[in-house]
Amino acid sequence: MERFEGNPILKPIPEHIWESKLVFNPAMFELGGRVHFIYRAMGDEMVSRLGYASSPDGQHIDERVDHPVFEPINPSEVRGVEDPRVTVMGDRCYMTYTAYAETPQIGITSIKSKDLLEKNWCWDERTHPFPGITDKDSALFPVKVRGKYVLFHRIDPNLCIAYSDDLRNWNDSRIVTTPRKNSWDCLRVGIAGPPIEIDEGWLQIYHGVDQNRVYRLGALLLEKGNPEKILYRSEAPFFEPYEDYECNGFIPNVVFSCGAILRGNEVLISYGAADSVISVSKFSINEILR
Repeated sequence: MERFEGNPILKPIPEHIWESKLVFNPAMFELGGRVHFIYRAMGDEMVSRLGYASSPDGQHIDERVDHPVFEPINPSEVRGVEDPRVTVMGDRCYMTYTAYAETPQIGITSIKSKDLLEKNWCWDERTHPFPGITDKDSALFPVKVRGKYVLFHRIDPNLCIAYSDDLRNWNDSRIVTTPRKNSWDCLRVGIAGPPIEIDEGWLQIYHGVDQNRVYRLGALLLEKGNPEKILYRSEAPFFEPYEDYECNGFIPNVVFSCGAILRGNEVLISYGAADSVISVSKFSINEILR
């Protein structure tokens, strides 16, 4: 991995009450010729809201709004809305996120791509696919598979998959993979951003947590027609905390990604570092598949 020399690319802004303490775990996606970030932010009251920034290249931020673009509005979100992932399908951007009250559960909403580009934050109805189930780390596939919408999510400590005909009613939820004993991902596993389609299959970046609660990133290669079938899984992580801003912060020793984009043979990945700031790095797909 090659870290951007200008890291971190986003930091808290003390003058903004809602993002004065921490910014981290951003969705990252391309739309309208730009790279967009919807990121988790916390201020003095430590309730998570979502902010927005954009970049011409995914590294240099030249646009950032001064107010939250998505906030808690119902009882299932009283402690915050967290860790967004955005999937562009058709003329809409679908966002999955963690709704946090007494326990976390996943939420799904969407916004018209045109509205997002024009900064009209008209989010659609919020739905919760698995009410009452502790659930996190969700993202939608960018295309249907065998005629169904596909959702990855984590019922601790496993990475799970579910299917839907209408993006509202989800079924056939099952485990795709589990933590590995005595490994860098022995405590829990969960996806980073939405999977990326490459010639060899679906490239799914994921995070693993070990017994010391260090967060690292690895990769899965999944069969295109059957994303439950794992063709390859990282024996070792390809990215782990190393720089000071990744090792020291609100939660030390964390690199946590909610999004990546493919440009040619390179993947540009954004991540929260130590749950405090936002950074980006890039790698060649050949580094993962060789």
